[in-house]
Amino acid sequence: MIHIAALLKAKLLIVDDQAAKVLLLERLLRSAGYSDISSTQNPTEVVGLHRQNRYDLILLDLNMPQMDGFQVMEGLQGIGPEGTLPVLVITAQPNEKLRALKLGALDFISKPFDIAEVLARVQNLLQVRLLNLETQKLYEQVLIEQDLSERLLHKVLPQAIAERLKGRSKLTADHLNQAIVDSYANVTVLFADIVGFTAFSQVVSPEVMVDVLNDIFTRFDLIAEQWGLEKIKTIGDCYMAAAGLPVEVPDHADRAAHMSLDMLVAIQDFNASSQHPLNIRIGMSTGAAVAGVIGKSKFLYDLWGDVVNTASRMESHGTAGRIHMSDATRQALTQPFSFEHCGVIEVKGKGAMSTWFLNRRALN
Repeated sequence: MIHIAALLKAKLLIVDDQAAKVLLLERLLRSAGYSDISSTQNPTEVVGLHRQNRYDLILLDLNMPQMDGFQVMEGLQGIGPEGTLPVLVITAQPNEKLRALKLGALDFISKPFDIAEVLARVQNLLQVRLLNLETQKLYEQVLIEQDLSERLLHKVLPQAIAERLKGRSKLTADHLNQAIVDSYANVTVLFADIVGFTAFSQVVSPEVMVDVLNDIFTRFDLIAEQWGLEKIKTIGDCYMAAAGLPVEVPDHADRAAHMSLDMLVAIQDFNASSQHPLNIRIGMSTGAAVAGVIGKSKFLYDLWGDVVNTASRMESHGTAGRIHMSDATRQALTQPFSFEHCGVIEVKGKGAMSTWFLNRRALN
């Protein structure tokens, strides 16, 4: 229910070619407490006045020279999103009432009008109209907040996973809290670590440290988007991404290789414009994995499996400024690249492994 004080602040317009009727209605409404009242005896002005002032209610006489009330209502069509016209028609002809309602008028007052009827109809119409407008604003606010929530959800989770979570919104809480877990036969996982970042963070302010991380990781985000990799997470100064999930693709290893090469270029570009030159070490591996969203709060899309551990070892056993990858990734590549065999090395937790450096894209 709209409070009476809000109703009395409504913007009203009286339209009648007879000055005496305009004056009578205006005095009647002011005596009831309405203060924002305008009037015109020229019906051709109504559309322009409403477009400029957006009245809450227009008391409109139907029988006027130059332009009758029906023509005025036709001109008012399309002003504002409300659908119905904020018009209370005044007429002495019963057959005109139905036509006025079909054109969008809210209600009518019969001539000669009764004072109590005028005040009652004005108050009732304003009550309904202002309540509808308030409801519309609340609905629009809900839509804005829903859109923001969906955009945030898509920022946090892969689009395919976000859509699956949204699809659960109509289910029970038990369904909503069920984990989303998918298995993948082959994905390529990439880890990139900023070399010497711990020492760097000790000689700069926290603000500079965060700005540098944000700059570098934003560059990596753009590269991931370009090559179709899914950023999994950042852990301190380590960046993790994967190709081939949540939507499976056959060229996941190629995509990861292209991204890793572009990441080396990105760090060079960063150094060219930064007072704090840095380097990165990249590791990659290919294999089976399980990915999904678990838990009941602070949803995070994550990845599990031996391939994750192996990719992390490729990074930690690698060399600054180079891309170190497992033999599984080399074998999964389908596009021409230039490699350098590292031989068989001892990898912590994995034992002896044949690994490779990815040098560059090779020409056909």
